[in-house]
Amino acid sequence: MDNQFSLQGKVAVVTGATRGLGQGMAVGLAKAGADIIGVGFSEQTETKTIIEDLGRKFYEINADLSKQDELASVVQEAINKTGRVDILINNAGIIRREQAENFSDQDWDDVVDVNLSAVFRLTRDFGKHMIENGSGKIINIASMLSFQGGMKVPAYSATKHGVAGLTKSFANEWASKGINVNAIAPGYMATDNTAPLRADKDRNAYITSRIPQSEWGTPEDLAGPAVFLASESARYVNGHILCVDGGWMGS
Repeated sequence: MDNQFSLQGKVAVVTGATRGLGQGMAVGLAKAGADIIGVGFSEQTETKTIIEDLGRKFYEINADLSKQDELASVVQEAINKTGRVDILINNAGIIRREQAENFSDQDWDDVVDVNLSAVFRLTRDFGKHMIENGSGKIINIASMLSFQGGMKVPAYSATKHGVAGLTKSFANEWASKGINVNAIAPGYMATDNTAPLRADKDRNAYITSRIPQSEWGTPEDLAGPAVFLASESARYVNGHILCVDGGWMGS
């Protein structure tokens, strides 16, 4: 059974691998045997050190995923570094908060460029490579706001709904070509992005009271689901949005 979850000999691209959820998933894949190509806007020294200490290879690509020309170079550079890419995790994302009536065009464009357009283009272009190889695993990072509207985050909610739609659309076309396209929808996770929420005593108490498991998730909680979806154990899983949320969506 252990062999079904092994990623030995596989190469995984993880965007936003510098810290937080991306780092947690990258480390999880490395523990399962994969070498990692981390794509990030800033230095990924910590992630590199952790993964190399596990005996796996780590390749770093620095890129601004909001820029279309840099996206194309990411795909080519990744393939040039390792010869092939077996797994893609589209994790990088940004969020802007503002009342809907005051939400600016610039904030809308910024969020859509990174959270949706980059996911589309990287999935399309790495997908072409995977189709040529006859196999591949693509994991997009959705959200609880792939199902809900949220407050003060119209662009984020729209893009995460879009990620769910893209996941299903690509899965429909590529399932017959040996490509599995799925998504993980994290719940409330303890990361740098949520530090202000956790520091607000009243807000934190309200959030944890709504989570059936009564606690925030951690980046490590995404490692297992990512390994599962990237492995042969998920051979017959396609177009699925896996909630990792302590029971939030079921409550």
